[in-house]
Amino acid sequence: MPQISPLIKTLKKQLKANGHTYLDVAKLLDLSEASVKRLFAEQNFTLQRLEQICHMMGLEISELVQLMEGEQRKIIQLSLEQEQEIASDLLLLMVTACVINGYSYQDLIDQYDIKPTDCIQKLAALDRLKIIELLPNNRIKLLVAANFSWQRNGPIQKFFQEKVEQEFFSTGFDQDHESLIVVNGLLSKASNLEFQKKMQRLAKEFSELAQHDMALPMDNKHGNTVVLAIRRWQYNLFESIRKK
Repeated sequence: MPQISPLIKTLKKQLKANGHTYLDVAKLLDLSEASVKRLFAEQNFTLQRLEQICHMMGLEISELVQLMEGEQRKIIQLSLEQEQEIASDLLLLMVTACVINGYSYQDLIDQYDIKPTDCIQKLAALDRLKIIELLPNNRIKLLVAANFSWQRNGPIQKFFQEKVEQEFFSTGFDQDHESLIVVNGLLSKASNLEFQKKMQRLAKEFSELAQHDMALPMDNKHGNTVVLAIRRWQYNLFESIRKK
């Protein structure tokens, strides 16, 4: 079957969305849980097994393919022009960040001091920008992919760097929901690049957890921000006494 990798990724998402685990699949296929994990890791499914799993979720294979194609059509990044329009309007930026993280129209109205007419106006702007599809009764269909990201050094990334940086670090990081780890050491260029790959994998895991939690009621989740960074850098004090 073509495009097996994105198809299996979609299958995994549907299993999570329907509350199924690898153990459920193992029981269905009369396999061990370890064997099922290996099937997913190797992406080695027969059509019969794929059909069995789909039927467990009330899907046909053709419907799974449609879901996969829908995911592939989603936006993974905005254009600079789109980001500039959003970054120039603080309320629009707030609404954008919220809907990308799964907020509904009612969630926005309930949690923020925003007039319904203003909220609908901003949602309509996002519909025009093809970030969402605004459906009847103000329902929101998100058109961005799970791996969506802002433009590197783009208007929105710069906004958060300039406006949020000081506020983000103005805490002792001593609460149970906070953590700050600062390490330093001498790395080769190859080790630096390897660590950057690990950071990307960790960021992907964060996004997957956020996707999984989208189905939870809004009262059961809270906004979280992760900052991962690495660069060649020393404190200015150290640099000032470095031999030239």
